[in-house]
Amino acid sequence: MILRPLVAVDGALPGPVLTEIAALYATNRAFFELSGDFPDPGRITVEQVAAALAGELAHDGAEVLLARSAGRLVGLAATLAHHPDAASGDPDPWIGLLLVDATAHRRGYGRSIAGLVEDRFRAAGRAGLRLAVLDGNPAGLAFWQAQGYTALRRAKDREQGRDCTVLRKDL
Repeated sequence: MILRPLVAVDGALPGPVLTEIAALYATNRAFFELSGDFPDPGRITVEQVAAALAGELAHDGAEVLLARSAGRLVGLAATLAHHPDAASGDPDPWIGLLLVDATAHRRGYGRSIAGLVEDRFRAAGRAGLRLAVLDGNPAGLAFWQAQGYTALRRAKDREQGRDCTVLRKDL
């Protein structure tokens, strides 16, 4: 598996890649019904995905990492080098989203992507990694706990105030 950053070309995200990412998002209807990130999770458009990615990348230290296996986009991870609220005192980087093509779930892609993200931050000298799992996503919580993440606290997410569990893993 190859994990590479999504890079803007001439200030814009490449159209063909956006189409691939939109197709990846569309396979995850159940997650987006839970998250409420899109008005109609059954009809996620390229324009909506472009806006969502622009929002992710607007944060200082943010990256969207595309995961490919045999040339096929199988997932992505949106990461932050640090918590967006400097006053939080949180020293760790964050995974804001890990999304795997739903037609390829349970094939190890999520575990591989998570491991590659951890390796990137470990190589950068970071001591830990955090993320938040939305309430109502027991499969997501079980996945992250199986990867060695432990619950730190209950919280509300910064974007929409949704209830979630914050987890952390030592690197």
